[in-house]
Amino acid sequence: MRSTALDDPQAIRHAGRELLSLALIDSRNRLLHLLGEEESPLALRQCAQAGWFQEHWIGCHVQRQRGEACDPGAPRLAGVEPCIGQWRAPVGAPPVPAELRAYLGETLDITLDLLAASAEDDAALYFFRRALQHEDRLAEALMEARRQGAPPQRPERAPIGLPAQRWQLGSAPGGGLVPQGERWAHEVALPEFEIDAQAVNWARYVEFADDGGYDRPELWSVAGWSWVKASGRRAPRHVEQLQHGVLAQRRPGGLQRGSGSGNVQRVHAAQPVMHVTRHEAEAWCRWAGRRLPTEPEWELAAARAAGRGFAWGDVREWVAGSARPWPGAGPMPPAERDPLPAVPGVGVQRGASFACSPRWRHVKARRFADPMDDSGFCGFRSCAI
Repeated sequence: MRSTALDDPQAIRHAGRELLSLALIDSRNRLLHLLGEEESPLALRQCAQAGWFQEHWIGCHVQRQRGEACDPGAPRLAGVEPCIGQWRAPVGAPPVPAELRAYLGETLDITLDLLAASAEDDAALYFFRRALQHEDRLAEALMEARRQGAPPQRPERAPIGLPAQRWQLGSAPGGGLVPQGERWAHEVALPEFEIDAQAVNWARYVEFADDGGYDRPELWSVAGWSWVKASGRRAPRHVEQLQHGVLAQRRPGGLQRGSGSGNVQRVHAAQPVMHVTRHEAEAWCRWAGRRLPTEPEWELAAARAAGRGFAWGDVREWVAGSARPWPGAGPMPPAERDPLPAVPGVGVQRGASFACSPRWRHVKARRFADPMDDSGFCGFRSCAI
């Protein structure tokens, strides 16, 4: 029987040796399953990253027991595969599938052996937790690259009103794995607000497109309208048609170069809209007379309004504002998966998509992306003005 702790976001951030061992095996099995569905060059290189990460930060890293206090640039031991640099390169010959599987098996065995001999504290377990996060994210990225799977259909629910209150935004110190973007908790005051119970679906988005949404500059920001004109976009990425239902172009298992444009299939109107830029999300909100939620609003609703029908975890969701550090965030920790952007103007996505492993669907999690990025399973919801 599968342990419930394997899918518990709070438990996995504080996981000890036993739970980490089970989770690392579970994550590797998922990645190998995805590789078994398609051994394209991109999939092979992505999977090679999993073994390299464990070697680089655990197997070859002589300071791994120091955790965040380590010197990331310290000399490392030699790895078990001399060709790993070539395997990870974006050009050239990818690894042979059988050799890659042997490498992944060997690196996981080394990781598990070192984990079993590790101390049971946050510093010693830091890179093992990071390795788990990294590998689960690789699997998510493969599903996004293939456009594999779909979010659930949800019936329309009325927006949710929440009263004015104070909220602890971000994660509090207290051990475990805390990504840089969540450091550290601080109190914010929120006025009352109304927020959608679920992400905006295709039925609502089609109305925007039918009403000339992509041809009305008054609905777009200056940067957004420049993007529309430069891209020639008339629908979210991969969408063939918006009238009378949504026809989206999908390529499950389509990472092979030269595999064609993919099959076209109808997407259910009750599914959340996907592959939208923040520009499109903002334009829809202006058209609807609404706005994107702020980060505190989204986080509070996700934490407090689930019992009232607030649903999240179908798509990552654009929120208002640009990425910024919370007070006291400090320098970037080693092996950080979601570093705070070094340049201004980067957008923020909250929540998680259906492709994300349940163990990383944490209400405090933040992801950062360019406002023009529509490559992932990203959508949005809105708030009343």
